[in-house]
Amino acid sequence: MIDLPGEHPLPHPELPTQTPLIFTIKVGEVLYRHHQTVNDPIHFGTSGLNRFDDPDCATGATFGVLYAGEDPHCCFIESCGSTTGVPAVSGAYLDARSIAKLELTEELRFIDLASSGGLTHVGADGRLFTGSYKVAQRWSAALRLHPAKPDGLRYRSRHDPTRIAYAIFTRPHSTFNVSSMGSLTAYANRGLLNELLRDYNVDLI
Repeated sequence: MIDLPGEHPLPHPELPTQTPLIFTIKVGEVLYRHHQTVNDPIHFGTSGLNRFDDPDCATGATFGVLYAGEDPHCCFIESCGSTTGVPAVSGAYLDARSIAKLELTEELRFIDLASSGGLTHVGADGRLFTGSYKVAQRWSAALRLHPAKPDGLRYRSRHDPTRIAYAIFTRPHSTFNVSSMGSLTAYANRGLLNELLRDYNVDLI
């Protein structure tokens, strides 16, 4: 009988004793955000609607999560890639959002789920990135409390596994120096936008 993968298991009791891979981002390195322009780019969400949010958001979150990408490609496909089949994004959607650079003012350490061996080091697999949010949130809470004391999780984008995303647990806003690149529809970003639309075969409507 074929052993179908099914849903990812919940965190296992041995997790605190396992040694995760750690990925360090140094002071001066940059991450990216694609966020609603009316909101601050530094936002540690507690909605419970995102993959690695606190699983207890509905009853009172103990931590928030800021989602960022290693590059603009990751940010774009994570925020605009929810439609499968014939993907498209509207100009109005992009007009209401901005790309922000987050330059680190202090070193951050992430449990690395993206590099070779990263998942097996904690007894997990790729379903954490593609399966149930409820399960992934339980893992997020468990990994946050790991003795390695991570600042967040490093993982592969669901919509483009070649791109790296970050889930950063609540920390001071002063961790980041923020600079805005403006909307992807801005004249200065037209080259980048065209590249993103071409690379992901997304129509602008």
